[in-house]
Amino acid sequence: MNIKNWIFAILLVFVPISIAGNFLHWDVTIIFLSACLAVATRSRSEIVPLAAYMGKATEEIAVVVGPNLGGLLNATFGNATELILAYAALEEGLIEVVKATITGSIIGNLLLVTGVSMFFGGLRYKEQKFQPVTARLNSSSMNLAVAAILLPTTVQYTSAAIQEMAIQRLSVAVAAVLIGVYGLSLLFSMKTHTYLYEVGDATLAQESGAAVSVKKPNLWLWVGILLLVTIGGAVATRSLREIESELLVNTLEEATSELGLTTLFTGVILLSIIGNAAEHATAVRVALKDKMDLAVSVTVGSSLQIALFVAPVLVIAGYFLGQPMALDFAPFELVAVAVAVWLTNSISNDGRSNWLEGILLVATYAVITLAFFFHPAPG
Repeated sequence: MNIKNWIFAILLVFVPISIAGNFLHWDVTIIFLSACLAVATRSRSEIVPLAAYMGKATEEIAVVVGPNLGGLLNATFGNATELILAYAALEEGLIEVVKATITGSIIGNLLLVTGVSMFFGGLRYKEQKFQPVTARLNSSSMNLAVAAILLPTTVQYTSAAIQEMAIQRLSVAVAAVLIGVYGLSLLFSMKTHTYLYEVGDATLAQESGAAVSVKKPNLWLWVGILLLVTIGGAVATRSLREIESELLVNTLEEATSELGLTTLFTGVILLSIIGNAAEHATAVRVALKDKMDLAVSVTVGSSLQIALFVAPVLVIAGYFLGQPMALDFAPFELVAVAVAVWLTNSISNDGRSNWLEGILLVATYAVITLAFFFHPAPG
């Protein structure tokens, strides 16, 4: 077991600590912090000994099917924790926390995870390249996501007489459109226009000029391994993950109050960092191997999945759970998302990255974090 897995193995200790603290009625702050560390451990992978296999399987599959699908696979597994956390908070009626978590996940993936990946990758390689066509398509999709939360928010703040039910129905309709667009984007990238996503690999092979034939991994072998790891991890940790998520949500409001933090800061910054642990690990790992196509697919793909699929699913789920969640975000959250999307699009559109651009993204995330820290609690 390498050093990285030893660290996560140590973090596993916080699982029984958080559960014991809940039964023994320890201080709520201790329970909250230990639950945060426990959930962060779960989000790295389902079980620590299986972590290496999941990351390796995703990477090997990406060699055969391309970085786009490989990034989608990793983003899907990584967002599982965020969806569970958000759903648990939604059931408890913590609508604003759910919205803040969605905002934070998008900002964290676009700025923090992408920035850290570009920085560490840029330290090892002077300049890294990825597919500009993919970057432009991702930019357009993220612009749609911003518009989807901008318009309901604008309707809410410019129409004083509008009823809450009307905003909810508008949000459900917009959510259905976003889910449809997400499905069509998958069809576009994996069926009708796959050649656009193969350009980067073909160009790389031509530029290398290598006459050596590289043997591709056995696709079905690694798909089988990924499937077994996922099923095994899900069976082994489902109850623990649900327990930890419930502990985290139940202690969130009281603990953040004792720590002097607002629920807005907790949702946007703390919970998003916990949920993005999987993306952090994988994106940095592949960036260090000069696989920036895959790193960008993981980070930006995760943000797209949250904006175009996870958030709409939560809106529709809330409608049927009797916990209506509209897409009318706070103006400050909307500005933060718009800034993150604009800067990421600006940096990634040329299909090249270096360590300084990574620093710019991380610095922007730091500024946004400070702004949310000093932002007063809503109401």
